[in-house]
Amino acid sequence: MRRVPEPELMDEPEQARAYAEADFSEPNALFVALFQESFPDFGATGCLLDLGCGPADITLRLARAYPACRVHGVDGARRMLAFGHDRIAATELEGRVTLVHGVIPQVRLPRGRYEAVVSNSLLHHLHDAAVLWETIKRCAAPGAPVLVMDLARPQSAAQVDDLVRTYAGDAPPVLQRDFRWSLCAAFRPEEVLGQLAQAGLGGFDVRMVSDRHLAVLGRVPDPKGL
Repeated sequence: MRRVPEPELMDEPEQARAYAEADFSEPNALFVALFQESFPDFGATGCLLDLGCGPADITLRLARAYPACRVHGVDGARRMLAFGHDRIAATELEGRVTLVHGVIPQVRLPRGRYEAVVSNSLLHHLHDAAVLWETIKRCAAPGAPVLVMDLARPQSAAQVDDLVRTYAGDAPPVLQRDFRWSLCAAFRPEEVLGQLAQAGLGGFDVRMVSDRHLAVLGRVPDPKGL
């Protein structure tokens, strides 16, 4: 099945509210657990960057998982960030979690380099996937752990239908629509491998971590060591 790109930003009022109120606890918990298992040495100090943070659920989960770290979340959708600010205000984490409005690669970040970079469900929104990999190379400190998790495009329209029925069958129509669009806009693992090779990140690992998610794991190489 060929890829069909979707809009890069999720900023319609109904869309942002439905996404912020949806239950993504299972994949979001998987994301944090995967990062912890893959990079057990991370977490003493430093600052972590969450690209495409949306309403900041994963951003907050990471801040709780790493109490000695600060977390910066970036998203291009103001309405999504508004829900994220509300979530942060309801916690004790306001001093350690900062949300930034902007789109990559133009966004101005609070700092130049980060001790870890993560991204969940951003890749499939990008019309040019290279933007994400180049941003990670620019923002991550040498040796920084990286986790990118996203949907993987099914091989057929019938598989898309099955996944929508299984995981969004009871969801509001706008979420069903967006999930379908996102599945069709996602990349296949072999396509991501090609993107990484072109970006000079060929040492990263790409694997399926659920029936609908792929994960990219690795550490940013030190350019001085190349």
